[in-house]
Amino acid sequence: MSLTSPGFLILLAAAAAVYYLAPKKLRWIVLLAAGLAFYCVGGGLAVLYVLFTALVVYVCGLALGRLNEKRRADGDRRLAARRWCVAAACLLNFGLLFFLKYWNFTAQLLSPLLGGRDLGVSGLLMPLGVSFFMFQSVGYVVDVYRDKVAPERNPLKLLLFVSFFPQMVQGPISRFGELAPQLLAERRFDADHVKYGLQQMMWGYMKKLIIADRAAVLVNTVMGDPWSHGGAVQALGVLFYCVQLYCDFSGGIDIAVGAARLFGIELAANFKRPLFSVSLADFWRRWHITLGAWMRDYVFYPISLSKPFARLGKAARRRFPGKLGKVIPTSLATFIVYLIIGVWHGANFRYIAFGFWNGAIITLSILLAPAFESWKSRLGVRETGPWRAFRMAHTAVIVFFGRYITRAPRLLTALWMVKELFVHPRFQELGAVGELGLGAGDLLIVAAGVLILVLVELFEEKRGDIRLWLEKRPPLIQWLAIALPLLAILCLGILRGSHISSDFIYKQF
Repeated sequence: MSLTSPGFLILLAAAAAVYYLAPKKLRWIVLLAAGLAFYCVGGGLAVLYVLFTALVVYVCGLALGRLNEKRRADGDRRLAARRWCVAAACLLNFGLLFFLKYWNFTAQLLSPLLGGRDLGVSGLLMPLGVSFFMFQSVGYVVDVYRDKVAPERNPLKLLLFVSFFPQMVQGPISRFGELAPQLLAERRFDADHVKYGLQQMMWGYMKKLIIADRAAVLVNTVMGDPWSHGGAVQALGVLFYCVQLYCDFSGGIDIAVGAARLFGIELAANFKRPLFSVSLADFWRRWHITLGAWMRDYVFYPISLSKPFARLGKAARRRFPGKLGKVIPTSLATFIVYLIIGVWHGANFRYIAFGFWNGAIITLSILLAPAFESWKSRLGVRETGPWRAFRMAHTAVIVFFGRYITRAPRLLTALWMVKELFVHPRFQELGAVGELGLGAGDLLIVAAGVLILVLVELFEEKRGDIRLWLEKRPPLIQWLAIALPLLAILCLGILRGSHISSDFIYKQF
């Protein structure tokens, strides 16, 4: 079930109405029923994967809870047993994730070694947002292992945490300690929550239905047959893909966060104005924040603080005295994390290359940071507006070329397209941009939408959340912030004759 479908809106409205009419002690059951209904309608039998994940982490969480109690009572650490519980949760969940997303890709790679034998499996039922609820669930087990949260003893309440329906499709990836208390809270109806939720949902629907779905038309036209276009038109397709991806993903997150807010639940922020990033590392701190935080807490720290990396650090400091020796282990751990993020995006060499691209650039920036700071000092470069603008521009260029990798049909095609941009740009083809699927009016709407998006994010970069600013305005202005976007969505989005709906890009992850 898509977040833009009438079915989702009907389910959301019905769930909100029943939620506030039900006794406070039973309201969490309404959310659970809505989540299971959402997944059964949208994924059918794929709901079994959700139940499997919930069962695994429930059992592992209880076992870890008992071991933690014994450790606190008599000092019995039982490290091996506790680690086996975490390993079981990781192997069962990520093993299933590997089978669903990567087995056919792996079988294809192994086929030549097996004399051409095909070990691929056809007809696999891919769950909606499978990696999101698995990452969230495994994070819960690790937090119990670390004694940061108590294990949930009610299996249905834990299932609610796993299956909370606004975030099922594409996140954000929540933490048990932050989300579970909100899901189970006995709260009263608050009109402000409804108002803020609707405001954020309208903003998300505008980004998705007015900007992203239009941009997708041009992107699909160019990227569906890049060989028929010169490098300049291909670059335009990638640029529109950057617009599509950001408005599609962040728009979906806005819808999810706004929908949760209708129930008084605040989900974690997943974007923080990545358009204003001043480095690639800063971009990833602002883009898909919850995935980056998950990787930091559950992958980067365990790797960088492990005994093998401690030994690597000692060896690096002996071999490379000074700053370089100290940052080598951290740089290597950072590279591994971004390589994992690349692989997480999909079973394809393009995504592996995408992880390598980001990991290599960020790792090099860490290693070269001392030399860069020395160069800045010698030239007298100061952190002024023009310097920040330059850093934002060069970050945008790096991100732009990274999008070639993820959107081109194949990795070799992406490399060829980059070459075409510099060798055979054929700028004259840009004069026929109206033949790429969008008319002049649609191109103008995309440009106007992007301009509004940039202005809003510029306001928030300087003055904070625009919804807090709206809160200080008269009630009429606050409700107009819902009515006007709704009117734009109807006129320029779903009711326009040429509207072509596209599903959310991150739904497949």
